[in-house]
Amino acid sequence: MRILVVEDDDLIARGIVAGLRAHGFTADRVSTASQARLACEHTHCDAMVLDLGLPDTDGLELLTRLRAAGNALPILILTARDAVDDRIRGLQAGADDYLVKPFDLGELAARLHALIRRAAGRSLNLFEAGPLRFDSSTGEAWLNGEPVELSRRESTLLASLIQANGRCVSGERLKDCLYGMDEEVESNALNVHIHNLRRKLGPDVIETVRGLGYRFGWVRR
Repeated sequence: MRILVVEDDDLIARGIVAGLRAHGFTADRVSTASQARLACEHTHCDAMVLDLGLPDTDGLELLTRLRAAGNALPILILTARDAVDDRIRGLQAGADDYLVKPFDLGELAARLHALIRRAAGRSLNLFEAGPLRFDSSTGEAWLNGEPVELSRRESTLLASLIQANGRCVSGERLKDCLYGMDEEVESNALNVHIHNLRRKLGPDVIETVRGLGYRFGWVRR
């Protein structure tokens, strides 16, 4: 799952990105509202962490413009503005959650998992389908009751396909979920991860839809 971090403070941004990656997310950082708008237009993200004190445009204005344009991306405001009126304005402008600095990275990760889960229409992080049980918040998987060890990118790929709720996901979008904007992606990287998931969980876990992409192959219980 890919998170766009919109934060102009370099030290804070590096800490957030590193912490989210340690919790299994793919995280990218931009430092201005204009960069955030471009990222939303050209790359897929599952959620945004938005600071309000941006150098070019106030974060609330960015949020308002995104919502006015019909962008339904889950957005969590992360700011030092801790007054009740600030929280109310943020939520009324379209934020899905509001967290005040200083904050705990574990809580931030948990809140993002909750936002993404609700956006996908699920009430729990634990997903069950066919012989599979999968916890999207920890990346843990079980096949027929036995634990299966997945790499961070394998669990991210599996979570992205599950989140699509049976819809086909293009290869380019899956690469966006797996790799940050600053990472080099080899041409066969996605195929390698798909091969590994099929080897570990069974050939039917991912269905290839020729010319369109991939989808999760089992029916949810």
